[in-house]
Amino acid sequence: MDARLYHGLLSLAALAAMLGVAACETGGIYRGIPPRSTARQPPPDYYPPPRDDYSPPPQARAPVERPPVREEDLPPRPTPRQEESPRTQPPPSVAPSPPPPAPLPDDSSLLAKITPGTPPQRAASLRLTEEGRKLLEAGDHSRALSRLEKTIAIDSTNPYGYYYLAKAHAALGRYQESLRFLDVAEPLFGNNPYWLAELYALRGEDYRALHSYARAESNYSQALRLNPGNRTAADGLARVQDEVGAEPR
Repeated sequence: MDARLYHGLLSLAALAAMLGVAACETGGIYRGIPPRSTARQPPPDYYPPPRDDYSPPPQARAPVERPPVREEDLPPRPTPRQEESPRTQPPPSVAPSPPPPAPLPDDSSLLAKITPGTPPQRAASLRLTEEGRKLLEAGDHSRALSRLEKTIAIDSTNPYGYYYLAKAHAALGRYQESLRFLDVAEPLFGNNPYWLAELYALRGEDYRALHSYARAESNYSQALRLNPGNRTAADGLARVQDEVGAEPR
């Protein structure tokens, strides 16, 4: 036999012996392991244990029939709260204006001014002045003018004679003459507020007739400051304001 063949056979025999020993060792390793089952088992605690106190769920009760709810049985609905309007603050207290001064007492009686101590010339002049005043009231302006001219001839310091002379000229439409007599009478009245108010009111009438409205308004206002009860001045002032407002601008 060829030596090379002999050595090959020896190598194969040695290899086979080695494989047999390995197979024996592997079988010893897996010999104690049971075969794996193909069926899949659930884990031991997957399902909870059975309960001894289990009872079936209660059956649903039939609905109870209730009577229909009436509207009158319902509680009253709350009304919506109305928005309160903001309270207006009371206006600040205003001190009442003082009452206007009372009108002066009537001092137009000329005969009452004649006393036992009155000088004869003044007494005669006052009597003629009273006669002329009554003629003016009666509408007899010419006779009144003639009688009143005699009063100042008797007593040139009689302010009432000049005042009624001015009034007679105004009644006859002689407004400039009336204003001149009023200028003479004014200082003679001194501080007599009643007769000064009468004089300013007549002067206002003269200026209003002459369409001098600013002067008329000024004299009417002065008369009312002296005597708020002077009706001639109050009415004249209202007429002047109306006439001024009606004028085209």
